[in-house]
Amino acid sequence: MNGPEDWDRYGPQDPEGPGRPCPGRGERPRIPSPRRPAEDQGPLPDVRASRPDGPQRDKDQPEERETPQEPRTPEQRRTSEDAATEKDAATEKDGTTDQDPAGAGLPEPPHAVLKSLLGAWALAACSPEETAAVEAHLTDCAACADEALRLRDAVGLLHPADSLDLDPLLRSRVLENCLGRRPARIPVPDWAGPYDAETAKLDALLRDMGESEWRAPVRLRWFENDREAGRTTTVAGVIGHLMSVDGLVATALGLADPLGAEVPEEAPTDPTERTLAYWRTGVHEESPLATREPWREQSHALIRTVAFAGRGVAELAVPYGDFRLPLRDSLLERAFECWVHAGDIADAVDYPYEAPAAHHMHGMVDLAARLLPSALAVRRRAGLAAPPRRLVEAGTPGRTLHLEVEGSGGGHWYIALDSPGALGTPDRTVAHIALDSVEFCQLAAGHVSPEDAAAGQHGERDAIREVLFATASLSRL
Repeated sequence: MNGPEDWDRYGPQDPEGPGRPCPGRGERPRIPSPRRPAEDQGPLPDVRASRPDGPQRDKDQPEERETPQEPRTPEQRRTSEDAATEKDAATEKDGTTDQDPAGAGLPEPPHAVLKSLLGAWALAACSPEETAAVEAHLTDCAACADEALRLRDAVGLLHPADSLDLDPLLRSRVLENCLGRRPARIPVPDWAGPYDAETAKLDALLRDMGESEWRAPVRLRWFENDREAGRTTTVAGVIGHLMSVDGLVATALGLADPLGAEVPEEAPTDPTERTLAYWRTGVHEESPLATREPWREQSHALIRTVAFAGRGVAELAVPYGDFRLPLRDSLLERAFECWVHAGDIADAVDYPYEAPAAHHMHGMVDLAARLLPSALAVRRRAGLAAPPRRLVEAGTPGRTLHLEVEGSGGGHWYIALDSPGALGTPDRTVAHIALDSVEFCQLAAGHVSPEDAAAGQHGERDAIREVLFATASLSRL
């Protein structure tokens, strides 16, 4: 037994078992629960024999107690007898006995072992036997119960590990938050936002690529003369293609042409001829890593120039071979092509790539829908589409197709079928097409054929077919 000096130095020891600490100094000691009379439970167990490091005793040798029990008062004896009676009643009710075969002969693990299992118990990583032992110990040891509660609360703060890949939209969110706190002195126009966002996403994809990935083969696809066309190049070749066509916007703004002396003389503004002229230089094959920096610097220069130029620059005409686009639509078209070819690169290097933001996607779909009447007229002049059924004056309603684009950035558009100058109106609708926004953009990029487009169709079949093929004809190299 502990003397007064032991109590001061080590704290009291639990009389129910050796090695189990009781409350510390200054705390109220825990009173053990009443015991049943020895004559009701049979012979007393050999405690020392069950200890792995304790002295062994012969079974026939009577147990030696360290100190005699202090005599109990009549009130304590009555309390003990009442508790024993209640325990006997509970045992008879559930059919269990004190001498359970499943736990017979198994000593209780030491306090140090049970304390070391608290972390695993909080994570639900203990075996059923360990869980039962720990939970039984927690009912007796206040210190371990407090520790277990803290560990269980800490487990609630844990969460699954996030992906190490950065969110492609992280830059946009950071810039939006920064500009919300302190607006830019010279902000980027809203109509230039899609190009700024898509070039930033592609730049983030290219940042960590090695030379072997820059040489990975990429299949470019488009739709030409009602047939699928394609050409294989490398990741560096795709970036060179984007830089060459972006050069049309750069020269319209008075910036240097990235092709320099390699500009094709016969068709200096034709996107396909400009791309082929760049590929003939072989720069993308000799030093593929050197392709990213010129493209990146050019895209930054375009955004800076547009931001400083003011509102009047939005209507500046940008030539694309046989047609022209205002600068606001030209940058939207360049954002669309940047997203499409970034998806081609991501597929080549087996990397996921996100679609544009909803309001940027809506602008891309809107541009394609506005170009469809002109695309229909071009196909008719080339003999690829049936002639108009009824010509109307410019600005008056005519036969209309209702284009419904669902999903992110979708909406409703009414396409004039007989003349580019006619008005599309709901009351003159003769056909209806429903497409998902991403699938519509893939059709406009030439990545999905008109026959394979999963479109909900209703109305005149010829009008539906002509609009689907006209959408695919918007694509090019």
